[in-house]
Amino acid sequence: MTRWIALLRGVNVNGITIRSADLAETFRGLGHEDVRTVLASGNVVFTAPGSPAQVKSAIERALRDRFGYDAWIILLRHDDLAGIVDAFAFPSDPDRHDYVVFASESAALDDLLADLALDDSVEQVARDDGVVYWSCPKGSSTDTVFAKRAGAARFKRTTTTRNTNTLRKLL
Repeated sequence: MTRWIALLRGVNVNGITIRSADLAETFRGLGHEDVRTVLASGNVVFTAPGSPAQVKSAIERALRDRFGYDAWIILLRHDDLAGIVDAFAFPSDPDRHDYVVFASESAALDDLLADLALDDSVEQVARDDGVVYWSCPKGSSTDTVFAKRAGAARFKRTTTTRNTNTLRKLL
């Protein structure tokens, strides 16, 4: 049995509303154990057997069947998430928000960062294995150059972003 983290994309935004209790029930219905949802933004911690591909596929299918939307997730081993959070590329600052962008395809991260012209005095971005670390001033997480690029429709199916405070709650 492996301890997993599932990060759902696009939950409780754009008309896709899923209550945490219903989300947890869906995971339990798949036979997953120790299910815990964190916040109302599609974060689930659970234990399940199987390969990453098997677990991911079963969850996405169950979400589509139960909630009727084109579901996809980022699936991580719990220990891997701890390493990602520990490796955050920038120092913490109380005036900034720190985020991690996860991708289901490495090419999506390449595309996300391609020809990106940032103002380093405003935001910082660094690539790591399977993620992009991003730090921006509080109150600007939707209007910076990187925020606008990451929010583009072409990344909808391949990336999802989480605040490091949320990620710590998953650990």
